[in-house]
Amino acid sequence: MEEHQEELATIESIDSGAVYTLALKTHVGMSIQTFRYFAGWCDKIQVMPVKITASWCHLYSIRCQRVCGIVIPWNYPLMMLAWKTAACLAAGNTVVLKPAQVTPLTALKFAELTVKAGFPKGVVNILPGAGSLIGQRLSDHPDVRKIGFTGSTPTGKHIMKSCAVSNVKKVSLELGGKSPLIIFSDSDLDKAVRMGMGAVFFNKGENCIAAGRLFVEDSIHDEFVKRVVEEVKKMKIGDPLDRSTDHGPQNHKAHLDKLIEYCQMGVTEGATLLYGGKQVPRPGFFFEPTIFTDVADHMFIAKEESFGPVMIISRFSDIDGVLKRANDTEFGLASGVFTRDIGKALYVSEKLQAGTVFINTYNKTDVAAPFGGFKQSGFGKDLGEHQCRPALLYYISDLVWGKLGDNQ
Repeated sequence: MEEHQEELATIESIDSGAVYTLALKTHVGMSIQTFRYFAGWCDKIQVMPVKITASWCHLYSIRCQRVCGIVIPWNYPLMMLAWKTAACLAAGNTVVLKPAQVTPLTALKFAELTVKAGFPKGVVNILPGAGSLIGQRLSDHPDVRKIGFTGSTPTGKHIMKSCAVSNVKKVSLELGGKSPLIIFSDSDLDKAVRMGMGAVFFNKGENCIAAGRLFVEDSIHDEFVKRVVEEVKKMKIGDPLDRSTDHGPQNHKAHLDKLIEYCQMGVTEGATLLYGGKQVPRPGFFFEPTIFTDVADHMFIAKEESFGPVMIISRFSDIDGVLKRANDTEFGLASGVFTRDIGKALYVSEKLQAGTVFINTYNKTDVAAPFGGFKQSGFGKDLGEHQCRPALLYYISDLVWGKLGDNQ
């Protein structure tokens, strides 16, 4: 993958619309980091003494060889493949992976590279096609013992039901989000503007942890909005293969149409469309970075994920009130808080109901840190040490362990 990183980034850019520079650094770069990280877990067979009632035993763990079915989304095609596949392989499993129907190319290139790397036949299997056919078959198949899925909440619920009916297979789900970002008046405003924009517009907003709603304290609200509009106007929209482009096209036409409808819904309900909200007048699925203000809690755009470059801004005045509003969602994937007050930051991060809380930063995921959500954002974790914890445990009494010896 390192030898072919420029090719992979180009394919990813063509296939998903990701800006090339971002594809090279994040889509491909983090994929390589993920495989390197999990390669380090391949030989970590652990033995530990544990006390069971009145006697001592040694707990000995081994890898459990099974078939894992993986279904990945279209926003980070290669990176989602890496997040799930690397851990499965490190734990001794084989993989059958279904890429998103609209972005199969980097997965197919990855399959080619596994052959070059010397993988045995049948260890990595890529099956492009429709989720209703291939995804359903993976969920139903009795020989598949684990499903890993990233995608929408309705599809995740369907997969979970199928896994229960088929063979009670284990399932991990990383689903939708509506991540709140709370910006207090004592924040570093320059940083809050810069990071707030990244929290929304990163990867064209096609980002599961994107800040779905910004809560900005009253006293800085107008200045924050003013600066964001100024910065958005500077963004260069264009060909994702152009190294100077800031903002590429949305992934496919159905998604572009959904974003247009989403913004129309916001206007209809009475939110203020301050900037953008429409397709860019040029060939391709380009959508203007969009800013809504005066967004009330009951509005559709305050509750539902856009999965696009749409910034939703609401005012707040008190800390406990904004926490209640931020948590008033069925999703719980990520969240964020900006403040110079460490006590306030810790209080807010403890109260936010989300799998990840960013403090004075955003989008800073790491391959060593577990990633996953609460509530209807799913369950189970990608990345981190626990991904390679073995599935089989043997309890060996001290008496037997002494006869075996430490080296056997």
